[in-house]
Amino acid sequence: MELPIPLRQGVERLLEKVPLPTLKQAAKTLSDRYRAELRDGRLHMAEEIAVKAYLATRLPATYAAVRASLDAVSEARPDHAPKTLLDVGAGPGTVLWAALDLWPDLEQAVLIEASAAVRRVGAALAAEAMTARVAWLAGDVSLDLADLKPAELVTCAYLLDEIGPVSLPKLIDRLWHLTDDTLLVVEPGTPAGWQRILAVRRQLIEAGAHVFAPCPHKSPCPLAPPDWCHFSRRVARSRLHRLAKDADVPWEDEKFIYVAASRQAVAPPQARVIAPPKSGSGKVLLKLCEKDGSADEKLFTKRDGELFKAARRLDWGDSA
Repeated sequence: MELPIPLRQGVERLLEKVPLPTLKQAAKTLSDRYRAELRDGRLHMAEEIAVKAYLATRLPATYAAVRASLDAVSEARPDHAPKTLLDVGAGPGTVLWAALDLWPDLEQAVLIEASAAVRRVGAALAAEAMTARVAWLAGDVSLDLADLKPAELVTCAYLLDEIGPVSLPKLIDRLWHLTDDTLLVVEPGTPAGWQRILAVRRQLIEAGAHVFAPCPHKSPCPLAPPDWCHFSRRVARSRLHRLAKDADVPWEDEKFIYVAASRQAVAPPQARVIAPPKSGSGKVLLKLCEKDGSADEKLFTKRDGELFKAARRLDWGDSA
């Protein structure tokens, strides 16, 4: 997966005069903060060089994860195209770009972002390429959501690791109250990210939400540590991306986990593929999370006819 062309061109313009050593050091500092899940009161991207390091090394991956999560929402509700978006912890507008790529008729977006440097960069990237009306608002997401208007689609991506566990239920409650239709939360596909998503999922189900992706059921998650639910998208690395990360491979795999819930009754899939398929001659083994709340591996062979043909086309994260 690659960034939309206007976004990719805008990023290249912003980065073209940044010295590579400066970008590499900023990228390392940013990566260290994310990996440590620091909550020291400082913004991860308080300075513009940190934002540019994010654009070079993290934006393609987070975009891919968000777009894949939005694709799952669209697949479950093919007849619904949101007109309004509220994105909390918006970064440089990652969700907005992904949503507009999927739903070009989106009319209005409100983006909440605490960092002034991130807002400036995000607004610059969007200035010449957006058809929707976009408002960038400053705000601490754990404090400043009181005066916002509800939106059809409310999103929160790669943010909860920056929120203290004590504050998480209040934030999710507020986001759900601001949701006219669908709420999507996306997190890194780590065991810790999965645990945060499980907490969000439980809270939304208790609030009466219809959780419809990725889970095909409302039962407790059937997976137990050291296993955990997550998905992956392969991301193309630009030349600058590789240089900034000292990477040789022209791609990377971004692991992520998400939960989508609606105020409408949405039919969940019969099952979800929750691991990479294992294929052999005339057979394919799928690990499935199923509608009855179970998770197990199922073997499909040529003897299964059309079921085998369908199973062979499925990939990690697909509904089945």
